Amino acid sequence: MGRTFEELVAEAESVSVDGWDFSWLDGRATEQRPSWGYQRLMGERLARANAALDIQTGGGEVLAGTAKMPPVMVATESWPPNVAKATALLHPLGAVVVADADEPPLPFADGAFDLVTSRHPATVWWDDIARVLQPGGTYFSQHVGHASVFELVEYFLGPQPKKVRRGRHHEDECVDAQAAGLDVVDLRFESLRIEFFDIGAVIYFLRKVIWMVPGFTVQQYLERLRELHELIEAEGPFVAHSTRFLIEARTRG
Repeated sequence: MGRTFEELVAEAESVSVDGWDFSWLDGRATEQRPSWGYQRLMGERLARANAALDIQTGGGEVLAGTAKMPPVMVATESWPPNVAKATALLHPLGAVVVADADEPPLPFADGAFDLVTSRHPATVWWDDIARVLQPGGTYFSQHVGHASVFELVEYFLGPQPKKVRRGRHHEDECVDAQAAGLDVVDLRFESLRIEFFDIGAVIYFLRKVIWMVPGFTVQQYLERLRELHELIEAEGPFVAHSTRFLIEARTRG
């Protein structure tokens, strides 16, 4: 016998969502990964850098998984639980974690870094990224693309306007990067399949990725969650699609 709706909800509400580790979803949800392997490519660039900045590092898990850091390695993060987690994880590896509100300006001097990285930044301030990069410096990042996991978003929020669905579009991001003085030298986009096998996985995901359904609480969406639970039980996994793009850009000069 499978677990009841109430049991799945209680479990998913009680588990910690600190950091950026999704291992709790093992066996409960699957997501295709982009073909390019961001962490490996990021690690190759870090190994060649002299001074690097990882923006919105989360709990530091991605940065900590790279093989070699440059002589100067700094990471920023805004959410206090993640700041503490990233500090504990990255300090022994030689990286300094700076609490930053993810609003410009970044707390660094002009031209402080030859490499800036970020995996899934919630906000991208192109002018400030260009400012802290040295001439010829590189921004290398994997971004969440437009209308990512919108099958799930629209299940709870209803159909979204075209402007909202267009947000984070890789073509628009390239225009903004170029306007800030960066030349885009690599751009790759992929749409990737996600499957949620139980309602607990959906709840955990929405608690952790808080911008998907802003202000999400189980109580607020209890009936829709119950309906989705029954749908999964009757028809199998809920399928959505994430979008990701890899962007590499360099400052002029």
